[in-house]
Amino acid sequence: MPETLFRLPPIWFRVVALLMTLWGAAGVFAFYGHATTGPAQLAALPDYERGFFLALPGWFVCIYAIATWGGLLGGIALMLRRRIAIVFLALSLLAVAVQFGWVFAATDLIAVKGAAAVVPFPLVIFAIALAQLAVARHADARGWLR
Repeated sequence: MPETLFRLPPIWFRVVALLMTLWGAAGVFAFYGHATTGPAQLAALPDYERGFFLALPGWFVCIYAIATWGGLLGGIALMLRRRIAIVFLALSLLAVAVQFGWVFAATDLIAVKGAAAVVPFPLVIFAIALAQLAVARHADARGWLR
């Protein structure tokens, strides 16, 4: 087979794809914890957190699912060297932006907790989602995906 039709990705790409998959699995685990929060867990929360959780709109859980499952499926697709990874990771990035955009714009979370306490980790999550999409697009441009 001619070299231009089939290109093997370098080792760093495989390592990054594995790390992306593990990051995605951690996100799905966090989503699962959120989605299965029951009355006992809610009762144990401080008043503000309980009220915040109960006030989340129904669509928020769907966006959270898209963000986390998109990241996991994107990582798996990259490990399998499939172009569909770009779609999954783009959807994940968009969902992350909507999710945290709404939290910061439509709630009083920053006013209550302070920006230093609540903004850094969502920024890290957004940066990782952006980097994941960039890696997938780079892999596609290099011919590593099929």
